[in-house]
Amino acid sequence: MRVVTLASEDDFEGWRDAARALASARVPPADLVWQVGETPVDLFGDEAVLAPATPAAFRVARAFLDLAQSVVLHSDPQRFALLYTLLAGLIAEPRRIDDAADPLVRRVEEMARAVRRDVHKMRAFVRFREVQDEIGARFIAWFEPQHHIVRANARFFVDRFANMRWSILTPELSLHWDGETLAEGPGATRADAPGEDPVEHVWKTYYASTFNPARLKTGMMLKEMPRKYWKNMPETALVKKLVATARQRETRMVAKARTRIGGNIEAAWTALRDEAAGCTRCHLYKHATQTVFGEGPVDARMMFVGEQPGDQEDLAGRPFVGPAGQMFDKAIGEAGIDRATVYVTNAVKHFKFEPRGKRRIHSKPDAGEIQACRWWYEQERLLMKPEMTVALGATAARQMLGKVVTISGTRGRAIELTEGGLGWVTIHPSFLLRMPDKSRAEDEFAAFVEDLKGAAKALG
Repeated sequence: MRVVTLASEDDFEGWRDAARALASARVPPADLVWQVGETPVDLFGDEAVLAPATPAAFRVARAFLDLAQSVVLHSDPQRFALLYTLLAGLIAEPRRIDDAADPLVRRVEEMARAVRRDVHKMRAFVRFREVQDEIGARFIAWFEPQHHIVRANARFFVDRFANMRWSILTPELSLHWDGETLAEGPGATRADAPGEDPVEHVWKTYYASTFNPARLKTGMMLKEMPRKYWKNMPETALVKKLVATARQRETRMVAKARTRIGGNIEAAWTALRDEAAGCTRCHLYKHATQTVFGEGPVDARMMFVGEQPGDQEDLAGRPFVGPAGQMFDKAIGEAGIDRATVYVTNAVKHFKFEPRGKRRIHSKPDAGEIQACRWWYEQERLLMKPEMTVALGATAARQMLGKVVTISGTRGRAIELTEGGLGWVTIHPSFLLRMPDKSRAEDEFAAFVEDLKGAAKALG
């Protein structure tokens, strides 16, 4: 038995170097024990030899290394062994990483998603409080991560609060920034962080002005802001008071936002996209690679809504880049619509699929999944106020109209939307890809182009 000792809980470089040497020597996963810190006395084992005499060359996909960088930050003590086991498997079968049905691949991908969610929560829920020291103002925050993400998040906070002297205290370690140098310190306790300070009043005032009631109505706050973080966040004390007049406040907030310069609207959209990256509103996030948010100019007059990301969109993180996206680009081009001027999104933001061997086959979203994603669709529309929203397919039409409709009964005509602007229903471009009859497919494509021209004409 060989013991491999890593320097810290998040020692990706140490794991990578050791794993590369051990895998080159074809050391079986069962012969290794991975640990962090000092090497214990092991009367029956040998310390790992990390420089094989006759290394065997091998290559693995970049996707595996990216995955490993996240998984190493997980709190599961078996993470190093699981990754090495997967690495050994990839040497024998390089395409195994693409098999979404493989139990080990699925397990490490779920671990990576958990880490990404924890990274997002730290960025979203850390709240600084002001204290005075011998130099002047210093801002201190307390956070309790689920995984070993603190160092990985350090650059985000340095960049975001570069001109502030701050400290982030966590049970595992602490970060300290003096405006020029980032230093680490030992872990802390909640008691080491200060209580409410004068800055808190300013933050509460800001929060009250931006409070969104939909997060309470849909359970968003409970899912995206677990109760363990509430005690650290001053704004949660305001929730009960704000609910009563939330709708009027929301309406005023959005109207005011749209009168500001475009840069602020862009920033609001970026914040919305970043928030969606950590979405867990339905179970689809557990198996998808990532949230696929909308893209395009935030002041676009026309918004296109598809069903959900496909396999290629799930991997790329962008909507309409696969075969259906290519068909869509061709059709809007013939309709005289420039994709660079429109906003493109989906009714459901995560890829739903059924694994079949090494392939991931598209599966239609159900009513609960569509409803769970309605929050993001509504926020996109609320921010952008498109004059024309084109629903591509029945799922998109259901999201746009809030009810089940048929394509044949709603296709090709302007529909007044209750929230403002016009709606338009047509087919999804993937429908054209599934047609075996080439002649009929050409006719349907021509009809699709005419629908798009009609939407553009109705928009003026």
